[in-house]
Amino acid sequence: MANNTEVNETKTAGRRSTKVGVVVSNKMQKSVVVSVENTVMSGMYQKYIKRTSRFMAHCENNDVNVGDRVLIEETRPLSKRKRWSVKEVISRAN
Repeated sequence: MANNTEVNETKTAGRRSTKVGVVVSNKMQKSVVVSVENTVMSGMYQKYIKRTSRFMAHCENNDVNVGDRVLIEETRPLSKRKRWSVKEVISRAN
């Protein structure tokens, strides 16, 4: 496996899953779309490939902008596609 300097996902028994990603859209009210990058090993070529997943997350204060790096946390279903909430802003966009 690769030794990443940053942990994208942590899962512990009895705790909610968290992911680190970048906000790609904030055009909704109290919602943002977060893009999370993951590296997986290609079975055929034995190289690491970047895979991207997009998650809708709840943001109560509407204080995040596109390009911000955020930590999202798994929650109960809030709407049809929204199962995550923004826990904290790690770094702001320039």
